[in-house]
Amino acid sequence: MSLVNEIKCARCDRKYSGVRSRCPYCGARRIGRGKYTEGADNAKGKMLISILILGCLVVAAGVLLFTTPIDDATAALPGGTIEDSTPPSGILDDLEDGNVSLPGENLPSPSDEYEDDPDDLGIPTPPEPPEVRSLTILHRNSRMIDFTAPVGDQLTFTARVEPLGIEEEIIWTSDNEAVFDVVPLNPEGTEARLTMTGAGTANLIVTVGGAEARCVVRVRR
Repeated sequence: MSLVNEIKCARCDRKYSGVRSRCPYCGARRIGRGKYTEGADNAKGKMLISILILGCLVVAAGVLLFTTPIDDATAALPGGTIEDSTPPSGILDDLEDGNVSLPGENLPSPSDEYEDDPDDLGIPTPPEPPEVRSLTILHRNSRMIDFTAPVGDQLTFTARVEPLGIEEEIIWTSDNEAVFDVVPLNPEGTEARLTMTGAGTANLIVTVGGAEARCVVRVRR
C-alpha cells in the first residue's frame, strides 16, 4: 500500500502521486490536497506559534531589564556587592595614617579648644570676667555728680554698671558719715539709700571691681 496519496487530475481524469504539484500527463496544476499535506501545514502552524511565544518571552525579558531599578539590579549581584573599588562618597581614607575622616564640621581637639591645657586633660580654662566699661550714679534716672540736700532728708540712688552681667560686688561708701550715711537696699547692691545726718560736704563713692564713681553730697541745715 502506497503511503503517498494519489490525486485525480481535474483535466484528464488520470491519477498521479500527491507529491507532484502538476499532472505528469497533461501538465495541469494540482487542485486537490494530498494525504500528508495537511500534516505539513500543521507543522508550519506549530512553528509559527513557537516563534510567537519565543518573541513574547524576549520582549518580556527586555521590559524587566529596562524597568528594574539600579539598586535592585546591583543587589542581585552574587554576594550582594558592587564590583567597584572606589570608596563610598563622603569617606576619605588616609592610607598612610590609617584614619577615616568624614566631611562636615571639624571638631577641635582638646589642645585646640583649651589652649591653656598643655596636658590635654580636657579641663576648660575659666573665661576672664568682663571688665566694667561704665559706672554711673543715678537718682530718678538722672546722673548725679553733685547735689545739695537738707539734714534729715533721705534719697535713693542707683548704680548703673555696663556691660550687663558683671558679677562683681557693688560697694557704696560715704567718706564722712557725720554728713551722711549710705545703706544698700537690695542683695545685688544696685540701689542704696542716703540719709543726711549733719551739715557739711562729703563724697558718695561707688566701686565695682576696679571701677569707681563719685558724687559730691552737700548737706545744709
